[in-house]
Amino acid sequence: MLTKRIIPCLDIKNGRTVKGINFVDLRDAGDPVELAAKYAETGADELVFLDISATEERRKTLANLVLRVAEKVNIPFTVGGGISSVEDVDILLKNGADKVSVNSSAVKNPDLINELSQKFGAQCITVAIDAKQISGQWIVHLVGGKVPTELDLFEWAKEVEKRGAGEILFTSMNNDGTKDGFANIALKKLSEDLNIPIIASGGAGNIQHFVDTFKEGKADAALAASVFHFKEIEIPDLKKELADQGIPVRI
Repeated sequence: MLTKRIIPCLDIKNGRTVKGINFVDLRDAGDPVELAAKYAETGADELVFLDISATEERRKTLANLVLRVAEKVNIPFTVGGGISSVEDVDILLKNGADKVSVNSSAVKNPDLINELSQKFGAQCITVAIDAKQISGQWIVHLVGGKVPTELDLFEWAKEVEKRGAGEILFTSMNNDGTKDGFANIALKKLSEDLNIPIIASGGAGNIQHFVDTFKEGKADAALAASVFHFKEIEIPDLKKELADQGIPVRI
């Protein structure tokens, strides 16, 4: 059985790690390279860096940050934010990133998923989907959750898989930053609908929430930010509890 992955997420704005609630009210959480090194040492399986201002401000993800991280960590890491072309991805992968995450650009130009998958391989391509449940329907949002679309989460996820994505990072905007647990019903449906890995994001508040998203949500990986950044959950403690509950993890 494949081990479940624990993934700290570092949201980057102006070169610093930040964290908010429901995508707003941001506060500083430290230097991203220092945090990355700490997580690599304490048992994180992967890291995700999302430049949350990149798409909104129409600028490219800082390739320099990728270089600095690659020098410090020995676990896989994904970079996202403002990626909209083959050239963008080429630079990030050459600078040391293992995977890239595309979101708004994939919705605006779905063929980009095909192009990236064909050139770099599906294993390098993560499609991030931010969705909000409105009147019972999960609606895909863009630009850091600011712009609603007419896309349904589950239909878009199926299309993303067909176009060659290697995995999906699903963030529930309803749950993000609330620490009330992951959107396990939606995650379970995604897992049942698709054959590619699903990363759960949004809502982690305690260790039991991770247990629940693996058991109930059928997630392949769980991503969190503030509970790790502010030491509310230590990764070794989390992994011990997961293992004790029969969930396969890398210790």
